[in-house]
Amino acid sequence: MEHTRITIFAGHYGSGKTTAAVNYALMLAHERPSVALVDMDIVNPYFRSADYAGVLTQGGVELIHSPYANTNVELYLPPAQAQRAFDDPALTSVIDLGGDDCGAMAIGRYANRLRGGRDDAALWMVVNPYRPLTRDIAGLREIRASIEAAAHLRFTGIVNNTNLGAETTADDIAAYFSLVKELSGDLELPVVMTCVKAGIALDVPPELGERFEVECWGNRFGV
Repeated sequence: MEHTRITIFAGHYGSGKTTAAVNYALMLAHERPSVALVDMDIVNPYFRSADYAGVLTQGGVELIHSPYANTNVELYLPPAQAQRAFDDPALTSVIDLGGDDCGAMAIGRYANRLRGGRDDAALWMVVNPYRPLTRDIAGLREIRASIEAAAHLRFTGIVNNTNLGAETTADDIAAYFSLVKELSGDLELPVVMTCVKAGIALDVPPELGERFEVECWGNRFGV
């Protein structure tokens, strides 16, 4: 898997963007000297990457988030340091967007910094077919179109995050291989990786991108 300097995780509400983004940032911190996770989730203030502040800090990842993250104030302000993700060439950034087109609007204000032929940024569509409204190609195609329109950016790849939470088995992931393959062909987007729980990684066939081990599925690490 090729790692770009800026990687944006987007997708339908509940697809597992935060889980994927947090794990991906922690992985990058083992390879690169300066890594930040930018929390741009304006949709769900109660389950955000800011919830993992301790884990990220311990793993060497800088967390950039709204000053109102993890408070009872339902107001989103773009992180003051967010522009560093796009302008600092020494910083590797992972961006966690909120769900659907509403969440994608948060990145729209920075779209001009990401277009123009730059090759150091990627926008990945996180897909979990077990979630409502994402169990068929038509629904996934509609979600893709709405997010791209709001973000003013085009997806560059698919993250297969098929799971049923902590009890996920290799068979649960494989059950939707054909759908994810069909989606990849329909959208003309590569599957960049398939998320797998550490204990079942070797049981999941390497058919859909690189197998990427995650330490959690859900709202806490260690499940």
